[in-house]
Amino acid sequence: MSGATCCCTTQIKACAISPSPTRIKLRENEMLKLQILAVAASFALTASAMAMTQELTGDTTSTANVIQDSTLPHLDDGAGAYKTGQYSNLFVERLHKTPAQTQQRIEEAFQQFFHGDGQEERVYFETGANQNGTLAYITDWANNDARSEGMSYGMMIAVQLDKKREFDALWNWSKTYMLNTDPNNPSYGYFAWSMNTDGTPRSTSAAPDGEEYFVMALYFAAHRWGNGTGIYNYKKEADGILKGMRHHGVLTGTTPFRIHPNDPPFEEPSTPWPSPNNRSEQAKALKEGKPWPRRKANNTPREVSVGPMVDEEHAMVRFVPEMNLPGTDPSYHLPAFYELWARWAPMEERAFWARAAQASRNLYHKAAHPVTGLSADRTDYDGTPSTGWDGKPSFFAYDSWRTVSNMAMDYSWFAKDPRQTALSDRVQNFLFKQGIHSFADRYTLDGKPRSERHSVGMVAATAVGSLAASPGEVSTAFLQELWNTPLPVGEQRYFDGMLYIMSMMHLSGEFRIIEPPHKTAN
Repeated sequence: MSGATCCCTTQIKACAISPSPTRIKLRENEMLKLQILAVAASFALTASAMAMTQELTGDTTSTANVIQDSTLPHLDDGAGAYKTGQYSNLFVERLHKTPAQTQQRIEEAFQQFFHGDGQEERVYFETGANQNGTLAYITDWANNDARSEGMSYGMMIAVQLDKKREFDALWNWSKTYMLNTDPNNPSYGYFAWSMNTDGTPRSTSAAPDGEEYFVMALYFAAHRWGNGTGIYNYKKEADGILKGMRHHGVLTGTTPFRIHPNDPPFEEPSTPWPSPNNRSEQAKALKEGKPWPRRKANNTPREVSVGPMVDEEHAMVRFVPEMNLPGTDPSYHLPAFYELWARWAPMEERAFWARAAQASRNLYHKAAHPVTGLSADRTDYDGTPSTGWDGKPSFFAYDSWRTVSNMAMDYSWFAKDPRQTALSDRVQNFLFKQGIHSFADRYTLDGKPRSERHSVGMVAATAVGSLAASPGEVSTAFLQELWNTPLPVGEQRYFDGMLYIMSMMHLSGEFRIIEPPHKTAN
């Protein structure tokens, strides 16, 4: 279109300055009209063909949006894998493993976490079927629930490894049980972040990190397998979630809420949910002479307002969409995903996500401690730690493990921010000095341990930082540490296991951008 428009503009200018006689001018003007009519007819035919294609394929992208795509400003593709198509296998390059060894390790991890022993190994469980096919969930074994985070991680792993059955089963369970469909619930349209494995709620509110991974996994599924019908029209589903994240109106309601219109209203139980983690916490509290439970359920009706999952002014994902809890979580920030949404999302959403990618890169550095490189679980939009539930500043905890991994993925895929190398070095160097085999899994930002546990998931996520870090003793040591770490089993295998397998995929060059079948220039 732009070429045709330029052509017409050039012809009009030429006619205006040509010293031709009047008759020639009239003939040229008549020819120009014919050419303009031909261009218009061509656009009409193009629009008609696009509309017919959309009707046949179920593609909901508007014709206007498709035509406008050619006039979008060019997006910088960076210098990473998106531009080059090259993904580093650091286990091969730095540890001298073979590609076959890394592929075998990933397949072993998938088989264990998805199809291993139900008591000690796997986190994926199939649980019957409905009209859309098989249903399955990923469970956080230690907390005895299913989370939007884990469901979307499982879908991402499945699409990356070309496991369509598992992908569709997880998506079916998510849509069937987790999606808030009661219009009287202000979280309407969002996925409840925590559910019992029987499909009843533990919460009716949402957490944006689940939505983000749902969107990315669904776009990749559309590109890998093509779009089906209903809930398996992957692109339509991704587009809908992404629009909702930005444009969810501010809705207000009074508790208790339902997930589905005919469900009983949800209320927290008077005692903590039964789980291995809660049993451990109870034993610890009793040993220390502290009250249990630490927090009592409060089911007194209260007014709740829920809005978008992003803060438009700062171009950042929020910690939660509840309006009384502002701020963000640095580990939710996924600039590598946002770069792709700036290219693949509905046209009117793209500029925002291009802006969000840069805002997230800047937040990584604002939130990081100048010595340790650690960032808090929750921060204000300027990177300052938010006040926690206990009235104290937030610190580096379980969510925070993912921040360096997300940043390194961005470096691997787009390599737009050279500062990411120094920040990855800072995090790895600090933890290396703490003891690579024993560093704690929670810290104050200035480096004081907040736990005595050493966690596989944190080792794995920190090792992914080697994609951005300087080659050398420390980054190589993290690669070796992850390679030597056995697959997680037992009670803590959910978060540790999901981060383990995704980290192995990242570092093997097997966590990739799955392009549309016919990639178009931006």
